[in-house]
Amino acid sequence: MDAGQTEALLNPVQAIALVGMLGVGAQWLAWRFQLPAIVLMLAVGLLVGPATGLFIPDRDIGPLVQPLISVAVAIILFEGGLTLNFRSLADARPAVRRLVWIGGPLGWLFSSLALAWGAGLGWESSIVFGGVMIVTGPTVIAPMLRQARLPSRPAQVLQWEAIVNDPIGVLVAVLALEAVLASYTAITWTDAFWTVTGGIAFATAIGLAAGVAITAAFRRNLVPEYMKVPVLFVTVLAAFALADTWLHESGLLAVTIMGLVIANAELPSYSELYRFKEHATILLVSGVFILIAASMDFAVLGQLNWRAGLFVLLVVLVARPLTVLLSLRGTNLPFNEQLLIALTGPRGVVLVAVSGIFGNQLVQVGIEDGALIAPLAFALVLVTVVLHGFTLAPLARSLGVSGSGAPGLLIVGGNRFTTGLAKALKNQEVDVLIADPNLAHLRLPRSEGIPVFYGDILGEAAENSVEFIAFQDILAATDNDAYNTLVATDLAPEFGRDAIWQVVRHKDDRPRHSLPAGLGGQTLNGGQTLTQLEDMLREGWIFRTTRLTDEYTLEDWRAARPGVLPLILVSDKRVISFVADDASLKGGAGTRIISLIPPEIAEAIRKAATDATPASALSATGDPGAERVTPLPDRTDPAASA
Repeated sequence: MDAGQTEALLNPVQAIALVGMLGVGAQWLAWRFQLPAIVLMLAVGLLVGPATGLFIPDRDIGPLVQPLISVAVAIILFEGGLTLNFRSLADARPAVRRLVWIGGPLGWLFSSLALAWGAGLGWESSIVFGGVMIVTGPTVIAPMLRQARLPSRPAQVLQWEAIVNDPIGVLVAVLALEAVLASYTAITWTDAFWTVTGGIAFATAIGLAAGVAITAAFRRNLVPEYMKVPVLFVTVLAAFALADTWLHESGLLAVTIMGLVIANAELPSYSELYRFKEHATILLVSGVFILIAASMDFAVLGQLNWRAGLFVLLVVLVARPLTVLLSLRGTNLPFNEQLLIALTGPRGVVLVAVSGIFGNQLVQVGIEDGALIAPLAFALVLVTVVLHGFTLAPLARSLGVSGSGAPGLLIVGGNRFTTGLAKALKNQEVDVLIADPNLAHLRLPRSEGIPVFYGDILGEAAENSVEFIAFQDILAATDNDAYNTLVATDLAPEFGRDAIWQVVRHKDDRPRHSLPAGLGGQTLNGGQTLTQLEDMLREGWIFRTTRLTDEYTLEDWRAARPGVLPLILVSDKRVISFVADDASLKGGAGTRIISLIPPEIAEAIRKAATDATPASALSATGDPGAERVTPLPDRTDPAASA
């Protein structure tokens, strides 16, 4: 189908609305069915675009498509720069530095050789496209890391490499393009050199000035709180546009530097700014991938032959691994982490967008194979996104980098109740960590072999020391109701409000002391405060884990356990879910129920445990399911030990 001659099916407003719905819809489906979001977005874009002709961006939106993509990429890179806090690098700093200073030139060299020997391009197109291929794609790395749940060190290395090398790769390609144009046109080498170096210096100055200006204005309260995000966005667009007036695509460098300056300025409103832009970036990434995929023409892709496949294989299996392994040689990264980074190199929006522009410029000066750059770029993006989207998490697990496949529970507050709950979870091979700013509160969990973190979970030390990505849920259960609410409210945007839990506050049922719905987390089943839960343990309640089977169902468990307090369900894959109320207590064979057992049933369990006859044990407990008691010594009341 010739997109240029078909009648538009949508007006620009309808087309933009469709892009938003398709992008966000693909992201939701990816979350719902645990699939790589980038893969779904590409598939949806191809389906509505070249496959059916329902939506063709150039036809339905017009000449605004490329400017929209450019602005979206600039904002995405700026948001990426905001994540580059130097304190978060910790022991990943040497690796990132090497991947930029050593990996950049090596990546350019190996990518150019793969283009020349694999795809059969001439040296002019190879060095230009090879420069762009330094970029690994921050637009695709972030969603993949979010799904794969890698530890912080390899995740930080991949994220920093993608964001820092993104503008560098574009500028290297610009340098190569200017050199090629100088040899094919009347432009002198000297003019080309000063154009590029001047543009880089100008973009750097713009980015630094914009970042310093925003930091000073926000710190001195020259901008009201409600206008900070609009002012920030306008400044990003202005910096991008101004830098681009000197050297095309240098605006990407300016906005990345601007984000880097703001990220390390320790602004008091930084968290709110970052969260808002993170949401905007999700929308922009969705829209850009739909636009890119829908703009692709199958006729253009038809220009590719077997050499395109050879080129992709050389990049994925040779150029990328060699670049990373040579760059990281001698660093403190374990080899399994180096190998994971070497085998992870997805390309994204910037590669496709910039390659198309540079390829057209090469064709205009008579370099015919420049027309192959755009389809080769799209093929590389498509293959690497699908490949890494489906294999990153399994690869990390096979290399021993991702730890356990199931994320665990982060408990804030060390006390008898949380220690007993943590020990029950640990017995079921669920990762658990107890954090508390009071060292004395961590003595009991430490004595029981529970991993602990001493410090404020909201502080800077926690950001650098706690592997937040290893935990799916948060339970705030300190003896300070206000701190519990603060923790739940602060971590809710990152983990999701459905994953944040806290013990019931004192006087929570009184209107005078009630909080707005947006504060705090979900409350534990039963509605007990921490004091009441601690009193229950002292009265003889015990933690009990019961595994349901085909013979011993949930209904049997309910009948045999009157008055129990179910707290957490653990699936056969070690995925936990809190029990909010009786309606949420569901499970089949293989599900394990962690609950608090009343004293009278606990006493029957103790008697059954001391009886050597299985039949009498079954009679005493009335429960043929596989069970486990979690004893927890009470250092203040030895008589209450389970």
